[in-house]
Amino acid sequence: MTKYIRKNKSSYNVVKSSRNYGKFQNLDDATFIRDLLIENDWNPDLINQTYEVNGQYIVLGVLDEKIQILAKCNEKPSQNAIDELVKRKKRNPNNSRYGLNITRVFDTFIIKKRIASDDYIFGYYDRLEDAEFVRNHLLDNQWNVNSFSQIQYDEDMDNFRVVEVIDDKVYVLGSFGDENAIDLDEVRKEFLNKITKHKLGLAQHPSLDELKDSIPELEERFNIKAQDDVWDFKNTQDPLNDIIFNLTPFQKSVYDAVDNSTVEDIEKSLVRFRSGNFTQKIQKNLDELEKKGLVTKNQNHYIKQNQ
Repeated sequence: MTKYIRKNKSSYNVVKSSRNYGKFQNLDDATFIRDLLIENDWNPDLINQTYEVNGQYIVLGVLDEKIQILAKCNEKPSQNAIDELVKRKKRNPNNSRYGLNITRVFDTFIIKKRIASDDYIFGYYDRLEDAEFVRNHLLDNQWNVNSFSQIQYDEDMDNFRVVEVIDDKVYVLGSFGDENAIDLDEVRKEFLNKITKHKLGLAQHPSLDELKDSIPELEERFNIKAQDDVWDFKNTQDPLNDIIFNLTPFQKSVYDAVDNSTVEDIEKSLVRFRSGNFTQKIQKNLDELEKKGLVTKNQNHYIKQNQ
């Protein structure tokens, strides 16, 4: 009997009175869930988390008002294991590469969520684990950026993160295995140094782009000045030569190839470096050189800034 079961191309939905109670990969699973719902008067909240069926334990969860089969186990799972399965499914219901609300643009991970028809960005990160930590906390706290502590424990990684919320975006300043080892002033100074080096082109931290013009305000906020053992920020009036010196080898090759050139011209000059996504890599580096003020774009042609 397939009453209340609707077959799709590669799945089965359990549907009653236009409400979809869940999508399942095979008819047996759909039938099992349908029968459970009938037994419980179509109330998903009355369904247990585990059921033993033919010597196997089926773990269920109700997410977004739909029933999900989270796992099938040969042994009865502990409550901790069930809670972990539910948590993972909430964070990545579609088994995507990075889970909910995280996208990657070149080497930067971005947390984005659509709220009331508008897209909101909650942060930019160099490391996926920082993005996952922030995303997970926001998911658990109704996307309230004010729910973070200055020092936040990350139970998934078993470490502590220093967090700063600036203009409604969440920045992870550092991670530490021991909370007692955290020197907030030192962590903040290093954060300011990263922003300053990025602004001057002495280092690349695309995740800090939005803070390049906020250094004085952040110095006042932290009551700390940006300073570095190697670079004298105050006397770096024209850092062009330093910027060029600190380019990556491939960036320097792209920079050297720029001579009133199109991307196609540069590709031909650098054919010896050809690899996967070659055009995309060149365009990414040209964009970075443009941000550093080393090249300018005139229609489809790139010109060195000093030419």
